[in-house]
Amino acid sequence: MPKHYLLKPFFCWILLLLCCIGYGQNQPGNPNASYQPPVFTDAARLQKLENYFPLVEKMYKDYAEKNHFPGYAFGIVLDGKLVFSGSGGYADIAKKVPATTKSMFRIASMSKSFTSLAILKLRDEGKLKLDDPVYLYIPEMKGQKLSKDAPEITIRQLLTHSAGFPEDNPWGDRQLADTDAELIAMIKKGISFSNAPGISYEYSNMGFAMQGYIIKKVTGIPYSDYIEKNIWQPLGMTQAQWEYSKVPANELAHGYRWINGNWREEALLHDGIYGAMGGMITSIESFSKYVALHQSAWPVRNDAETGPVKRSSLREMHQPWRFIGLNPNYKYPSGRACAITSAYGYGLNWSRDCEGREYVAHSGGLPGFGSNWRFLPEYGLGVILFANVTYAPTTPPNFAVLDSLIRLAKLQPRQLPPSAILTQRRDELVKLLPDFTNAVNAGIFAENFFADYILDSLKKEAAAIFEKAGRINKVRELVPENQLRGYFIMEGEKANVWVSFTLTPENPALIQEYHIRAIEK
Repeated sequence: MPKHYLLKPFFCWILLLLCCIGYGQNQPGNPNASYQPPVFTDAARLQKLENYFPLVEKMYKDYAEKNHFPGYAFGIVLDGKLVFSGSGGYADIAKKVPATTKSMFRIASMSKSFTSLAILKLRDEGKLKLDDPVYLYIPEMKGQKLSKDAPEITIRQLLTHSAGFPEDNPWGDRQLADTDAELIAMIKKGISFSNAPGISYEYSNMGFAMQGYIIKKVTGIPYSDYIEKNIWQPLGMTQAQWEYSKVPANELAHGYRWINGNWREEALLHDGIYGAMGGMITSIESFSKYVALHQSAWPVRNDAETGPVKRSSLREMHQPWRFIGLNPNYKYPSGRACAITSAYGYGLNWSRDCEGREYVAHSGGLPGFGSNWRFLPEYGLGVILFANVTYAPTTPPNFAVLDSLIRLAKLQPRQLPPSAILTQRRDELVKLLPDFTNAVNAGIFAENFFADYILDSLKKEAAAIFEKAGRINKVRELVPENQLRGYFIMEGEKANVWVSFTLTPENPALIQEYHIRAIEK
């Protein structure tokens, strides 16, 4: 074979390599490389809150006395730190053991998010899928449904209380010590459904007991051991148990019921499969580390992962996956009217009020106990309250404390810096206003723009607005709504000009939508 035939493939590979290098050099860079997460702009947030900590302590004390809490403990968590805590009353009335922030209360359904977090961790590790039918892990569930046309129940539906099981709080609270075998035996007899799967929200403790069983089926160890090793220990939650007999006697909070003007002690149940829905026992000091974990998921950012579960999975838990309802007549404990809507995420409640505040939370209630925690992701602020009386109403005081702290300290949510491309497009747009000279050739508008906005109309509209505004003295900072949408104000001599625009998903992003109007100074 001639030598030039041997060289031919070599030159082809060289040519291909050069083409690839040239192609790479001509490609635009990563459009998201300059992403900046939202930040708090007030460096004195903690100091402002500290001014109202005595008020917080009084609010909890007064509420506890009014609602006959034998003992209680609370904590305020800001930016991942327990910045204030307190307690009152007794963890054990008979022995006069004071309740402290180290007292270990049974937190009931606040346990659910730990079980859901374990499920998500297993999902992240590729050991299960949220849309897997439950019967893959609990074969006895196969074919169990309300109607012939109903789908098989999935893990995701267990997570979001939408599997079609009936609300089971009074009954479920008494199943805490049931064994795995007892759960399966009950399932074998057939489940009585209240709804078809995937149709509506209905709170189910049994659904979370099934999640606990799935964790064991996938990992080979009880859900309680898995959560302890993979969540509690990495977080340093040294005061956390499932079985009350393992809690030091001087740390265990006993549970009580208020009857006929007296407290009657409630019997504690041992740990069992239903502990996955409400059996966890912990202190304010340890639980605050779990609150800090959830706070650490926000904001979305490029930092290295440091927690036992990915930040994106934590944020996934915080989303409104299953609608619960709208309360148009909701009033904060202060009496301020503010409509609120709510939904269920994965083991957590989500709500948004009329002012746009978003809360992530969960309550807990068992014979002898009541608890609640909630935090505002965009404020970095959370509260925890434990009490040792049956179904203690702990949600109202936590709402009251958060609302009071935000209003009195004038806390603001994180502020999103404008992306580089938004700022660039604003500056380019300002140069074209109001006459849009050479706008078609400016290279900043998307292909749809001049089909949706007639150029002559754009000129006429802008000219009238600028005439009303008079001389433009200043262009204010751009206010971003997200990375690709925002608005800015141009300060005029007689009126201001408000301009908003939205960019495309292209690289580079171009202006696809634009609005302008005159506003009073």
